[in-house]
Amino acid sequence: MSDTPKFTVVDRRKFHADDEATTNSEPVTAKPTPEPEAAAPKPDSGPRLKLVEPVHQASAKPEPSEPAVALADESDDFDESQLPPLPTAEESSFQKTAYEQAAERLNDLVRAQNPGAPAPETIGFQHLVQQLYLSAMMQMGAGTPEGQRPRIDILGARQTIDLLGVILEKTKGNLGPDEDRAIQTVLFELRMTFLELTRMISAQPPMPPPSGGAKR
Repeated sequence: MSDTPKFTVVDRRKFHADDEATTNSEPVTAKPTPEPEAAAPKPDSGPRLKLVEPVHQASAKPEPSEPAVALADESDDFDESQLPPLPTAEESSFQKTAYEQAAERLNDLVRAQNPGAPAPETIGFQHLVQQLYLSAMMQMGAGTPEGQRPRIDILGARQTIDLLGVILEKTKGNLGPDEDRAIQTVLFELRMTFLELTRMISAQPPMPPPSGGAKR
């Protein structure tokens, strides 16, 4: 049995539609007059970030009964019928526009708090390759402070390297010269480092199994 967790994706759009229907169908009732309260302080005049259609909120607790992504423990086989339908072109366009608006509000907030900060860099394919490269190198012990014993996650490093291999295979014929050279070079270096580490690990004597208690 594979240790890779299986996922069941739940379409959150229908939950949003149900929430709107419930909100629109609520009857209007008279509310008692609230007790007078002290005047609330005026908000600051600085920029405010308003997320559009947030998926995760820091202060909100996820509903356990209807998770967006749930582990499927009852079956090891992935059932494609569990996938929600593809979003329509209108839904995709609306989501992309809302995301860009939220990102721009975040940029405004950062610029307001840090006037001298440079403009955010546009993310591209090479940033993805670099991020995975750094992750794999850290998993293989790079960046360990001097004098400390490196902590190596060789299995995690193998998964990260394999993920880069999947990206290379799936993007074949769709990369520019610089992008193709970057991922080819990174994969070669990571695989060489992985080979060196596995040779070192294989040359060491096996660790004895942990005993039930220390002998005096």
